[in-house]
Amino acid sequence: ALEKKVVESKVGEKVGLPCCHEIPSSESLRNYRVYWQKNTTEVVLAYAEGEKISKHKRYENRTEMDSRNLTLWISPVEILDNGPYQCVVQHLRFLQNPIVVCDKSVALFVTADFSKPNVTAEASANSCESTEMVVRCSSHGGFPKPKISGALNNESVVWNASWVSESSLSPYNVTGKLRLNVTKDVSITCSIEYNGFVKSTSLLLKKTGICIVPTVPPSYNVITASSIIIIIFLLAITLAARYFPRH
Repeated sequence: ALEKKVVESKVGEKVGLPCCHEIPSSESLRNYRVYWQKNTTEVVLAYAEGEKISKHKRYENRTEMDSRNLTLWISPVEILDNGPYQCVVQHLRFLQNPIVVCDKSVALFVTADFSKPNVTAEASANSCESTEMVVRCSSHGGFPKPKISGALNNESVVWNASWVSESSLSPYNVTGKLRLNVTKDVSITCSIEYNGFVKSTSLLLKKTGICIVPTVPPSYNVITASSIIIIIFLLAITLAARYFPRH
């Protein structure tokens, strides 16, 4: 099995893919053939006897090769550059067939940054005890496919997540959705994780339900007792009015 080195880079950066051979100071590139290939079939760049003999259209004006250590430089890096590359070096000997002095692979792992997560919350129902909310978290334009995670007051929550991408080598958009019953003010955090990078956003969720204590009508017994007291009071006043004028 070929030993495979891994090189990581971000979209827009310049990256160098190392070859497995360095030309001695006593020789020059004219003594060699060098093939840089992608996926073992797609020739990115090739030299023979010091002259460029092949180049891939997609890499045109984005690649160059060091004439001594044969490093392949790519700038600016694109998501489509992601994948395995192979450096094949042949030594050209006088009156002899070329011999392979180097044939090894290197993997380029490309990362594109996701946007800062956008977190929104919408109340779908209110009660005295709680507020039912629909919380959404979204981020876009990154690579590779991310993981979305969350926390509610530092307690882990699981998003109902969906991903959208045109192909396996295209930017991803991710959206997460949660339904929560909020009984008090809490903080929700959404995190997007990709290739060792994390971007997070927090939002304070406020309970909006208002409790109104209804007025309880007096019971029948209370009404009856109150009526009797009032009648007795009126009778007392009437009797007193008749009695006092005589004296």
